[in-house]
Amino acid sequence: MCLLCHVSVARAADNAASLHDRYESSVQQLNHSPFRRRLYLESIESASMLKGDIYSVLDHPFAVVDGALHNGPEAPANWCDVLILHLNIKYCHAAIGGNGTILEVNLGKKVEQELVDTYRLQFHYRAIPSPTTEYFGVELRADNGPLSTKDYLIVLEAIPVEGNRTFLHLTYSYSYGLAGRIAMRTYLATIGSGKVGFTAIGKVASTGDSKYVGGIRGLIERNTMRYYLAIDAYLSALSSPPGKQLERRLTNWFNATEQYPRQLHEIERPAYMQMKFKEYQRQLAAG
Repeated sequence: MCLLCHVSVARAADNAASLHDRYESSVQQLNHSPFRRRLYLESIESASMLKGDIYSVLDHPFAVVDGALHNGPEAPANWCDVLILHLNIKYCHAAIGGNGTILEVNLGKKVEQELVDTYRLQFHYRAIPSPTTEYFGVELRADNGPLSTKDYLIVLEAIPVEGNRTFLHLTYSYSYGLAGRIAMRTYLATIGSGKVGFTAIGKVASTGDSKYVGGIRGLIERNTMRYYLAIDAYLSALSSPPGKQLERRLTNWFNATEQYPRQLHEIERPAYMQMKFKEYQRQLAAG
């Protein structure tokens, strides 16, 4: 008897019930979202940890989302096609070994880089066992990252909802030590100064415009949103012919980020498309 398996299944049942409850209690919040899509975002900043959570209704059938990112044989490789859309992801390769499925992911800057100048994380990919076919959960977990960051975690869970759509919960979090705290403060004091997240914390007195959270909490909100938009961009491109899907994914992601220029604009479209085409070809060649 596999005790851990039973524990995992029981946890998945609890997660499924919690996600249903969250959806039922969030309908009004989702319907009146400021994001121009049925979505809301929450974030937490502590002395040593950052966490972002997004809850959203996707206009994709649950079976499509499940097959692409959880239950299908190509799901781990599909995650690489999702992650590479993010500006800071420079490479991703899924490999099955003695320790299960590993996603080798390189983090870098928002410009073209050689892989030797980036940092490689190893994400352990795990599909959470579930007692029902109407819930799935996937975890990507990496123990260590650059500059004393650690405990990287990406969790995606989903359930079907009315209208042949999918209610999704995405979590992105990591912990950091002194070196990581110093690096983030340096970034926020230089090229990251003036950058904000999505949580409104008041009004600008002179203009009446919304004032948004900044600093480290703004950082986690921006990246959580980028990963969410990558998931949606990938799923939206699945209906295109195979030879057109990469261009469609890139276009979808860039267009979606440009809906939030105050938070997410970093690069012009031609530069993004050129950089990502090169990175994707490098990913294919190395894989």
